[in-house]
Amino acid sequence: MSDRVYLDHNATTPLHPDVVEAMVPVLRDGYGNPSSTHAEGAAAKRLVDRARDQLAACLGAKPSEVVFTGGATEANNTVLIGLSDLPGKIVTSAVEHPSVTAPLEWLEARDAEVVRLGVNDQGMIDLAELEAALASPTKLVSIIWANNETGVVQPMVEIAERVKAAGCLLHVDATQAVGKAVVNFNDVPADFLSCSAHKFNGPKGIGCLVVREGTGCDSLLRGGPQERRFRGGTENVASIVAIGLAAQIAADGLHDRIANYGALRNRLWDAIKARIPDVRRNGDEASVLCNTLSVEFCGAAGDVLLQSLDLEGVAVSAGAACHSGSISPSHVLTAMGRSPEEALASLRLSVGLGNDSEQIDRAAYILEPQVAKVRAAGAS
Repeated sequence: MSDRVYLDHNATTPLHPDVVEAMVPVLRDGYGNPSSTHAEGAAAKRLVDRARDQLAACLGAKPSEVVFTGGATEANNTVLIGLSDLPGKIVTSAVEHPSVTAPLEWLEARDAEVVRLGVNDQGMIDLAELEAALASPTKLVSIIWANNETGVVQPMVEIAERVKAAGCLLHVDATQAVGKAVVNFNDVPADFLSCSAHKFNGPKGIGCLVVREGTGCDSLLRGGPQERRFRGGTENVASIVAIGLAAQIAADGLHDRIANYGALRNRLWDAIKARIPDVRRNGDEASVLCNTLSVEFCGAAGDVLLQSLDLEGVAVSAGAACHSGSISPSHVLTAMGRSPEEALASLRLSVGLGNDSEQIDRAAYILEPQVAKVRAAGAS
């Protein structure tokens, strides 16, 4: 597999070698329950506390505000469902991740009112539309910081200021932003923030919900006093150690990483434009994650192109989601005004740890004939 080019880091990232090394001794020897009062339990609790400090420092939060979860999906559901009994509507956007859209649809089926803000053709929320939505009673605004498909970064400080001025609660899904953009809970007056370790070179199955001091919501998982009763259940100590170290590494090298990933992403886009005709970038180039490139290859079936590239050793993601065996156009791209055909012709290419310029050049070299082949097959 070492000769493959992995360009799907927005789906998940490889574990950082230091994170792997940190997990192994905990898995082997750190079997104590952090809630136990004996020496083994105390040792495990110290590991959890240190990781909480590391993650809080990365996110610009207080350690007491960090609640470990099984990932951002759990964190998002905790907020959306945990606040469902409050009066007022929920305001969100048309380009959210399924871990937000699905629980909102579940709540709507139970008579909750949900207002979805549209986006322009570059994927940006209209702040005037947000202000208009906030004019009537609203209990919560839930907005994705950086889009998982296009990488478009919303003006979160401006959004937060308007939400707070209206006296509403704000939940931010920062899953894609951590490790690829500056995320500081102190600078953004949000009440809740979600993230997942596997998006910044940690393991799958661990994430966090940051809960602003003085704010709260009902627990989704009940059963114990862990995590200030926000999340019952014995802590996954090895994965908590991992997310702590991954967060520290993400924070320590952030600015160099942004520059490096941005250079690789731009190199790839320049090569695609030079080699392949009739391509279009999806999303605002002035406000986008450093590592993310969403491209429409006009006239090519994205799902077929994905499979063709995979056979040639390049891993990417289609700008479409599979539902019950059929392909449907991306709701993110159609919200941006793309036609179903244009959305289905789009791929997401996202760089990350392990990519270098040689891999980028090889991916572009492979892309050119594969796009031509898929276009020709579709035209025949």
